[in-house]
This record gives sequence, structure tokens and C-alpha cells, in this order.
Amino acid sequence: MSTVRATPRPTVAVRELPSRRGDGRRWRVPLAVVLVLLGVFVTGVGLGRSAGRPWSVLAADAGPGRAATDPLPASRPVSLSVPAIRVTAPVAPVGLAPDGTIAVPPLERHRETGWYDGGPTPGETGPAIIVGHADTTSGPSVFYELRRLRPGDRIEVTRDDRSVAVFEVTSVERFDKNSLPGDRVYGDHRSPVLRLITCGGRFVGGSVGYADNVIAFATLVGFRDS
Repeated sequence: MSTVRATPRPTVAVRELPSRRGDGRRWRVPLAVVLVLLGVFVTGVGLGRSAGRPWSVLAADAGPGRAATDPLPASRPVSLSVPAIRVTAPVAPVGLAPDGTIAVPPLERHRETGWYDGGPTPGETGPAIIVGHADTTSGPSVFYELRRLRPGDRIEVTRDDRSVAVFEVTSVERFDKNSLPGDRVYGDHRSPVLRLITCGGRFVGGSVGYADNVIAFATLVGFRDS
């Protein structure tokens, strides 16, 4: 992951999904997170099909999820804290790369995370997306331990309005990049939820890198002042 791949890729299909924001804007999301980090770094995420099951649950809540709190107004995220895996990191806005995939922070800032600014801000109604590198050729990156999160672990996102949106992990799952349920990842517009996304699974090298995506699913449970 020490170099940025510039190999041309097929354009990712995107679709318009209705926004829950008050201004009536619509936001664009890739149809599959298989390409969330595609083409950004060699050992990160790319097209490829791993053997075996198309998905696996790394951790899941055995009981019913806690009722979500009321959504928060829009405010850009500025930092992220995940105490269970000892992560404290800046959050920078990222958009779509030229090939239609979600961009991530450049490798020289691999300890940062990227919030997809085409979607809700963390705490708003809908799925907020934050992506990050798992590792580089020199060692672990910001989301290296993401797979170790468990239901009930807290994620705190400090926002530009100085509020802190508090999320609780409901599950952590690993998906084959060619078998990802896009509607589940991107399609929840009923409540304020968060997805933390990185690469994982078996390293296959080449243009594929890691065979899977690891996704932590979380729901908003409260907020406080920073």
C-alpha cells in the first residue's frame, strides 16, 4: 500500500437515493461497497472474488438493538474515537474518485479517516460512511483492528458544531467484494446509523489486494457536547 494505483477501472454505477435532509437534496452512493476503496492502494481493496462463503459475521448483537435517539442536524465530522480498538483519528471529507468509487485519504495520511461527503453527516438520518486504510507496507493503519470491534462498543464522532455523536456497534461483518449487499450497507434511511469500512480477509495481491471488506455497523444512541 505504499503506492497509489492509477490503473484505469470501469466506472462504478451509482444511483440516486432520496435524502432525509431538510433541504431535499439527494445523495449519490455506489451500488456496492466492493469498490469503496478500489484503486486507491495496492493492498487495500480491489476487484476480486475470494473462495468460500460470500460473507461472515465477525460479531453480532444477540438481542434486539437499542432504540435510536432522535437524529441530529447536519454538521461535518472532524474527529473519530473508537476506544475499544484505541483509535483516535481526524476525519476529512472525501468524495468520489474519477472512476466513481469512494475516495480515501492519501497514503501519507493513512492514520486519518475519510467521511463520504455525498451522504449524511454522522448523526443525521441515514447511513453515514467513514472509510480508512487497514495497513500499509510499513505497518498497521487507522482501521487495522476494526474487525475486533464487538456489539456494544462505542464510537464517538466529534462534529464541527462541537457536538459529539455517540454510536453503538451492532455488528461487524466481512463481505466478499463481489457479494456485498449494497442495500443493507447504504439503504437504511429510517434512522441515524454509521458504517466504518476498511479492507480485510485474505490477501491475494495484485490489483485485488485484500479479498474482502470489513464493515462495522453502528446506530446512534446519544450525543453530548465536546
